[in-house]
Amino acid sequence: MKGFGEEYKSKKTGKKKSKASQEQIINKAFYFHSKGNISEAAKYYKSFIDQGFKNHLVFSNYGVILSDLGKLKEAELLYRKAIELNPKHAEVHYNLGHLMSTRGKLKEAELLYRKAIELNPNYVKAYFNLGHALSNLGKLKEAELSYSKVIKLNPNYTEAYYLLSSLKYSSENKNWKNQLFNESILNLKTKEDQINIYFARANILHKEKNYEDSSKFLQLANQLKLTLHPSNCDALINKSKALLIESNKQAINQKEYIKSHESIFIVGMPRSGSTLLESILSMNPDIDDLGESEILEKSFLDYKKSNQKLNLAERYWEKIRDLKKQSNKTTNKNLYNFLYAGIIAKKIPNSKIIHCYRNPLDNILSIYRAHFTQGNEYSSSLMDCAIIYLKQEEIMSNYKSRFRSKIYDLNYDSLVCNPNQEIKSLISWLGWEWSDAYLSPHLNPREIFTASKVQVRSPINSKSIGGWKNYKDIMKPCIEILTQSEKYRNLPF
Repeated sequence: MKGFGEEYKSKKTGKKKSKASQEQIINKAFYFHSKGNISEAAKYYKSFIDQGFKNHLVFSNYGVILSDLGKLKEAELLYRKAIELNPKHAEVHYNLGHLMSTRGKLKEAELLYRKAIELNPNYVKAYFNLGHALSNLGKLKEAELSYSKVIKLNPNYTEAYYLLSSLKYSSENKNWKNQLFNESILNLKTKEDQINIYFARANILHKEKNYEDSSKFLQLANQLKLTLHPSNCDALINKSKALLIESNKQAINQKEYIKSHESIFIVGMPRSGSTLLESILSMNPDIDDLGESEILEKSFLDYKKSNQKLNLAERYWEKIRDLKKQSNKTTNKNLYNFLYAGIIAKKIPNSKIIHCYRNPLDNILSIYRAHFTQGNEYSSSLMDCAIIYLKQEEIMSNYKSRFRSKIYDLNYDSLVCNPNQEIKSLISWLGWEWSDAYLSPHLNPREIFTASKVQVRSPINSKSIGGWKNYKDIMKPCIEILTQSEKYRNLPF
């Protein structure tokens, strides 16, 4: 192993360690790291650094450990030191790029990924993560090129096929699509890889309006996904019951805030138009959008642990400040905050809740097609999607009956069919000054991290309304569940 720097003196003994001794000790640290003994490896790395040891791999590897532990600021300093020590090491640039992406600093992440690729033109992971950053930044054509490069370098990188299929890809490059539908691509693939392939195929067939075959691959993908990630339907329902009971309790230690932070919570089901709404609202220059932040739930759990000695609202605002958000107006688009709607209305002064909803079958189909990651495991079961949809409606109806003035109903179908009227009505309810900019959210340059990041880059349109009819056969179990509800009993599904 080469490149372990000059001899150095131990600060404790003042004695020099030979290069061979340094290398031997470092190899020991690397060995612990490679075997998963992270705590032992971390001790060695920290000791070397504390003693003034200069080696970019030590700084980089210790940075990886701290990053995995969520100590992002400390990890960033280590990565930057590693780059200072060896600016030509591609992986350190990649690691720092990944950290910047995790922190939502996508423009800086893009530059770091590009630097890693410059240093190593065959760096597959760097091309993949660059594609992801570009997609979130709205640079969709560039993202397509980056994902295509991933497949060219590694035809078995199945997640790249899936993400390419979700873009508005050009028809010029057909090679990757031919590879995707070649049965040999399934050879020796893990279940996760097979799931990516089936979802990618379903997306392409959907765009080609071959809904029958798209349905088949959707079902294959989601059935396989359930074997790896069982539905969390029951857990969500149990959580909703517990929080409903909590919302009925009397507020404790509540203070009155005359000039408090304006907290806007966007709630509802996934794929209900919430990303579009967030883009509309964040056209207001005074708004900080928090994205799908979990800080409300974390604040609530802290609040409960403290025996409610400290105010929930203050905890929530404090966590917003920790995110370096300067505005007194924020949007929080964690949709499952609908579970907390009663607590929000009762315990967070100057809070507003916007409930997004749409045609239930369009909503359920969109969820089923989305290939969500953790937290939405019920999405792989059409029946569970219908059950959760109805439960969400029941919960919100309860909270609306108690906190009507604090909750706004936003019908996605009405929004995309008549944006001028619907957006003006919403802005009026919020008490904001009107601007025509709200009608052009696709021009919003903000970074978007959700599954809807491609769709919201286009002008508001109603193309997705009624899309469930193309999948009517597989939607029958949902229709049976929905029509058991009095609200949908007589609808012509």
